[in-house]
Order: sequence, then structure tokens, then C-alpha cells
Amino acid sequence: MKQDEIGKIIQKRRILLSLNQKDLAEMVEVTPKTIYSIENNKANPSLEILKKILEILGLEIKIQIKKTDE
Repeated sequence: MKQDEIGKIIQKRRILLSLNQKDLAEMVEVTPKTIYSIENNKANPSLEILKKILEILGLEIKIQIKKTDE
């Protein structure tokens, strides 16, 4: 998954759950502008904020560290 896909996934899920940006922002304890910026790939949220958003929306993210040949 590319980084720019995360915002659209968040936006689609938020809409599916009938949440507006203001409601989600209040639950995450950020501004509606922050949610807008994340959904439109104009912001890079911290892992803490991203985790809160995903938990509220019933989503999860898995991070995998790529192994090297060393």
C-alpha cells in the first residue's frame, strides 16, 4: 500500500460509518482540519494519531520491517 492510499481509506471508512470530519476529530482529539489534511494526503500523522483514527474506524495497520541480506 502506498502512503497516499491511507487517507482515502480513512475517508471512505469514515463516510461508511456516517461520521463527519468534525465528529471524528473530536473522538481523536485533533482539529477537523487535521482530519481533512490526513484524508487529502496533506499531513503525515504520528503513529499515535493514526492508531487512534484506525481504532475508532475499526481498521488496523500492520507495519513490517524489511529484512536485508546482512
